[in-house]
Amino acid sequence: MAEAITIAATARDRAGKGAAREARRQGLVPGVIYGDKQSPVMINLNAKELERQLRRPGFFNHLFEVKVGKDTHRVLARELQQDPVTDRALHVDFLRVSKNSRIEVAVPVHFINETKSPGLKRGGVLNIVRHEVEVFCSPEAIPEELVIDLTGWDVGDSIHISAVTLPDGVVPTITDRDFTVATIAAPSALKSEENAAGDEAEEEEED
Repeated sequence: MAEAITIAATARDRAGKGAAREARRQGLVPGVIYGDKQSPVMINLNAKELERQLRRPGFFNHLFEVKVGKDTHRVLARELQQDPVTDRALHVDFLRVSKNSRIEVAVPVHFINETKSPGLKRGGVLNIVRHEVEVFCSPEAIPEELVIDLTGWDVGDSIHISAVTLPDGVVPTITDRDFTVATIAAPSALKSEENAAGDEAEEEEED
């Protein structure tokens, strides 16, 4: 679980395209904070600071503390509008959360101990079915990543979500099946050998 990231903002008095364009000319990015049964708060963020946060991995999974004057809002980024040509941030929406909230986030998957996988040592290929897994959890306990240990996995094995150790209080959003996260696929050489063996067996049967 990562610590909340503090980011400063200023209150924005006016909404609308004109006010947003003016904010961008001043090196700011307009945004809004909403949710948790409170009134929305229109804000402006420093564009350079926001871009710095965007370059960090997991922007939408990080808990932020946005300081607006004397008020501090614990939030998650929920929507980001970017320029289609330059990718420059144009507007950002933040969802206000509390410790009792249950949120849905996509957590990246990280694999370790590739050298301890018999299948990979034999030339097998790690086929990642899901690079991210969507989970429900508290905003205070968002995992930075889900770690999958490849020790012992062999060619032909499928790694299902049930084999992944999830932190306390973190559950997959998909509950009706034990879905596949990754597989160990056979190397091309082994596939060729198996195909050749199969062809030979068929020829013997025909004879």
